[in-house]
Amino acid sequence: MSRRTWLSLGLVVATATAQSQTVPASTPTVVQRAVGVPSNDDLVARMIQEGTQRSHVDADLQYLLDVIGPRLTGSPEMRRANEWTRQKFLDYGMDKADLEPWSFGIGWTRGPMTLRMLAPQHRELQGVSWAWSPGTKGPVAGDVVFMDARTQSDYDRRFAGKLRGAWVMLGPAYPVMNAAAPPLTHADTARLDSLARSLGPRTREEAEFFNSRISLIAHEGAAGAIHDGGKEFGLFTMAGSPAYVSPIPQIVIGNDNYAQLERLARRGERARIEVDITNTFSRDTLEAWNTVAEIRGSEKPDEVVLLGAHLDSWDIATGGTDNGTGAIAVLEAARILKASGVRPKRTIRFALFSGEEEGLFGSQEYAMRHEKELDKFQVMMDLDNGTGRITAMALQGREELRDMWKAMLQPVASLGPLVVRSGIKTGTDHLAFAPYGVPVFNYDQLTRGYNFTHHSQVDDYNYTVPGDIAQAATIMAVNVWQFADLDQLLPRGPKTR
Repeated sequence: MSRRTWLSLGLVVATATAQSQTVPASTPTVVQRAVGVPSNDDLVARMIQEGTQRSHVDADLQYLLDVIGPRLTGSPEMRRANEWTRQKFLDYGMDKADLEPWSFGIGWTRGPMTLRMLAPQHRELQGVSWAWSPGTKGPVAGDVVFMDARTQSDYDRRFAGKLRGAWVMLGPAYPVMNAAAPPLTHADTARLDSLARSLGPRTREEAEFFNSRISLIAHEGAAGAIHDGGKEFGLFTMAGSPAYVSPIPQIVIGNDNYAQLERLARRGERARIEVDITNTFSRDTLEAWNTVAEIRGSEKPDEVVLLGAHLDSWDIATGGTDNGTGAIAVLEAARILKASGVRPKRTIRFALFSGEEEGLFGSQEYAMRHEKELDKFQVMMDLDNGTGRITAMALQGREELRDMWKAMLQPVASLGPLVVRSGIKTGTDHLAFAPYGVPVFNYDQLTRGYNFTHHSQVDDYNYTVPGDIAQAATIMAVNVWQFADLDQLLPRGPKTR
């Protein structure tokens, strides 16, 4: 017989009550309210066994990455991924699974690109086109200009009127050290950290200029812009969005080549390259989809626990660690719950968003579409930090929930170590729900090389760690069940929408 108990936690919740004339309105009455975290040893044991001993992570991850492949939002492959995950949710026993459409914007397809150095050497270089930037309409040769201005006035003084036909470098190279070099000293590390921090804008004036650089050099008639991949081993960093269709070609090259071009410029040596890019844009606004599935709540079906990750990826690899692993973890968490016989009180919903890489578009559209329901969303949890096992939960500013989270992680302590820490996570889909007051959380994970694979041309299956993702899926399955069976809705966060 299973044992079901409740762990009571003393959570202090500030609630506004009717104020008498003698109590200032700015002083809310504070009441103690215990949050009951459900505990069911037998059920948790079944979920852990299901997730760790009968995992489907590896098989599903291989199919998503090796068969379906890159999932650029708006592409046929992304739609195929939507359809496949919808069917997998149904195969795993969800009560429903749908594709929710939203309007994405102009589509973009990457075409072939060749890149050659013409001076001071003749050799082939490796590079890729920045997303949502145009092609060159044939080979375009031009001198390389190292444009290191940080303000509009500096740009006007040194570069205005001098960039026509040039391939323009957007600032200094990121400081990358030889991985096989002797260990760095403390002073070396401090110097490199300082250099890395100095690359970004440090004032509002600099931020405004950085945001306008592409428009400025396009107005000057530049041939295109050159971005630094910023990583070891010639790896790239991809970005771009239909929210800003580039007026000129933009390319990304490896840090080693970028740093060489900078050194040549500083020596006063002429560098010249030739680039040939064929990219295409769609004529019409595209429709995109989020894959959404759920296990219907048995007692409070209109209250929702949402577990999410983004399904889309960049297209220069198959999107393994960003974020095929997160999407498969969500799919696997759903499978674990059903296979373990969980019957949640609240509805548990699973969302695989599109359009995250271009600006969190899919999750923002989902939140806007479901805005009237969000007051009854218990929580939104997200996984999008690579392929590593879960190590911690950041409280996202909700320090009053520290004891609750400690209690929630205790039943899965055998999968740890797991800690609860202060901290606010940024950069992914949970942020779309915070303006509506929904409590939002994003798990910490081991890096497992994520700093290299992220947005790069090697973000493929070989760099994933399926065992770690099985651990993550198991922890998430237990946590969403706990949230679904909490004895109350969590206090809302501040609303900004």
